[in-house]
Amino acid sequence: MSTRAILFPGQGAQFVGMAADLLDRSPRAKEMFEAASDLLGEDLYRICAEGPPEALDSTAISQPAIFTVSLAVVSAIESASSEDV
Repeated sequence: MSTRAILFPGQGAQFVGMAADLLDRSPRAKEMFEAASDLLGEDLYRICAEGPPEALDSTAISQPAIFTVSLAVVSAIESASSEDV
């Protein structure tokens, strides 16, 4: 059994438009963003896709946005692979 590690970015890595391609192609990523948006009470997908940058830069939005994008990327990798990540 091999060991794998996945490093997630931290606050400051966010930018308007992050994960747009993934969200356009992955229904699972969209579901994750919808769930996160419901919990936050904010449209996280819209803020990530359109901004404004000031909203995305706020800790209350940037932390959940980066975490949700990271989980969506892991989900996409698992979907494309025959192995668990």
